[in-house]
Amino acid sequence: MKVIYEDNHIIAINKACGEVVQSDKTGDETVMDKVKEFLKVKYNKPGNVYLGLPHRLDRPTSGLLILAKTSKVLPRLNKLFQSKGAVHKTYWAVVDKRPPKYTDTLEHYLIKNQERNRSYAYNEPKEDAKFASLTYRHVASIDRYHLLEIELHTGRHHQIRVQLRQIKLHIKGDLKYGFPRSNKDKGIHLHARKIEFVHPVKKEPLTIIADPPKDPVWDEFLKMFHAGKFSPVNPV
Repeated sequence: MKVIYEDNHIIAINKACGEVVQSDKTGDETVMDKVKEFLKVKYNKPGNVYLGLPHRLDRPTSGLLILAKTSKVLPRLNKLFQSKGAVHKTYWAVVDKRPPKYTDTLEHYLIKNQERNRSYAYNEPKEDAKFASLTYRHVASIDRYHLLEIELHTGRHHQIRVQLRQIKLHIKGDLKYGFPRSNKDKGIHLHARKIEFVHPVKKEPLTIIADPPKDPVWDEFLKMFHAGKFSPVNPV
């Protein structure tokens, strides 16, 4: 966990793979616990530290997580994250094959199986299914892997993982959705790279960016990004 941005109202952290955001059956220390302790020490707070959670990240996923530092700002952040188009989220995903198109918008209907903690995607509406939409863009390739930049239009359970599987792409390390091997850190190569929204108090545009974890594959793609070797947004 690394703090990327902080003001009087919100704090943004770069969550590591494997860190759990909220308490679960494992009983492992949570991101919420770690951030509360960070704030308690930084500001020498004697009592309990308030922290609100307007959105979540899966345990094996790394990247940006926005948290509310006050009870007044949490409802505003909740409203932002629940309002269509108010928050723009960009993810990076490392997959095992080049996608069928350079860029495409995927639309499916997802059903979550609570017992198995996984979602299933369908091309047509079904009872209890939730509409899911994302746009991917193929931005770079190395020997065995390909990097997609993904813009989420909806926020569904395991959405990116299951929608990519529908077009026969598997995220590196993601055993649950079809990749053959796990990563050493038990995480997956899915990273919440960027979040853009209007600050709920300051009313100013805010863009926060987080680099992916240190890892040979991520490092290679990050070098390409800094060298300007990503594919252009609108290729000729």
